[in-house]
Amino acid sequence: MAVPATQIRRGMVIVFEGQPCRIIDFRHHTPGNLRAMVQTKLRNLRTGSNFEHRFRADDAIEKASMETHELQFLYSGGDSYHFMNVENYDQIELDAESLGDNAQWMVENMVIIAEYYDGRPIGIQLPQALTFEIVETAPVMKTATKTSSYKPAKLNNGVTVNVPEFLGTGERVRVNPSTGEYLDRAKD
Repeated sequence: MAVPATQIRRGMVIVFEGQPCRIIDFRHHTPGNLRAMVQTKLRNLRTGSNFEHRFRADDAIEKASMETHELQFLYSGGDSYHFMNVENYDQIELDAESLGDNAQWMVENMVIIAEYYDGRPIGIQLPQALTFEIVETAPVMKTATKTSSYKPAKLNNGVTVNVPEFLGTGERVRVNPSTGEYLDRAKD
């Protein structure tokens, strides 16, 4: 389905030179006596590379037909990660390269949203917050307050994040996987 370039919006997925690309940023220009244009920053969803492109205002842009499916993470073996589609129980294998930075956050039985293009998964969305246990960190400081400084802590998935000094080994914390930041103590 073709739309004019002036209808480009952030987050939209388009087909550019035969590849699915997500609009990361855009700016609509109408300089003086020149024709209007749309300056975009795009991310190729297959390769993960970012690039910029300038569209004329009257260019026709093809929107990508994307599907989303819920996948449950089963296990990882070597460089591959195995998922099950919760709707039809099909098993899907993705490599670490296609998962990118999200691979380090995979936990068994986690449910994610996968974006499909041409029947193949090309990207995933993790939950907003994940719960992990601190397995290694510096000792708790008795004088630490909620607004004190942070210290590194290794989580049970192997990732190191910065946590407040009042947290100790064995405590469960919630982390934002997209930024790798500590959110709060887990309430479970």
